[in-house]
Amino acid sequence: NSPLVMESLCPHQEPFVFDGDESFSAKEIIAALDEYITPVRQATIRRVIDTRTYSVVPVLEGVHDRGNISAVMRSAESMGYQAMHLIETNKFFRKANRVTQGADKWLDLRKWQTTRECVEHLSSEGRRIIVTAMTDDAKPIGDLSFAEPAALFFGNEGTGASEELIDLADECVIIPMDGFSQSFNISVAAALCFYHIRDARMRETGCHADLTDTEKEALTASYFMRSVTHAEDILVRTRRPLTKEPS
Repeated sequence: NSPLVMESLCPHQEPFVFDGDESFSAKEIIAALDEYITPVRQATIRRVIDTRTYSVVPVLEGVHDRGNISAVMRSAESMGYQAMHLIETNKFFRKANRVTQGADKWLDLRKWQTTRECVEHLSSEGRRIIVTAMTDDAKPIGDLSFAEPAALFFGNEGTGASEELIDLADECVIIPMDGFSQSFNISVAAALCFYHIRDARMRETGCHADLTDTEKEALTASYFMRSVTHAEDILVRTRRPLTKEPS
């Protein structure tokens, strides 16, 4: 039997299609936009991509405070988590750019209307569904392995994870605490979890970042597009050059 090949968790797949029907490979995008990005910026993009993972994805369920959401985004981005999912029960959410410091620009964000829809999608990718919740059977986060793909859910500030989410979870986890306080602020809890998981993955597998060369190239193309104003127009023009008037 041939070995099982895991499908990529990277959302950026070739071909990249723009303007309805113009398709590009990652290499073509990088080549076309190269002159618009300084060598220093390109080096920074590639350095950051070398730290990225899609294996563990943070998910926020119904978090109300946009400052908390933005702070979690910033922590996730700074520690190499490339994707993040939001279950939007709060329709009034707006980005707090002062807090994110642009972190949302560099993350692959996906929004969901319902908890079940989000959980079913992430489960279909082969992820364990792990929820931070103080249930009777919750385990300390240090007892779990994060070597395999997982989705880590955080509930809202007031009531925590919903009963539906807890019922759908494979595991519930807590961050052990020694003081009188029973819980952390969600942005603090998320940052502690992200650091722990990053550290645990490096100890277990030797690395936190785990993108393949193909995934790195696709993400580089995506980052180039995020860095250049009117990138799609520039790419389409490479296929549809302006016709010169006859002299």
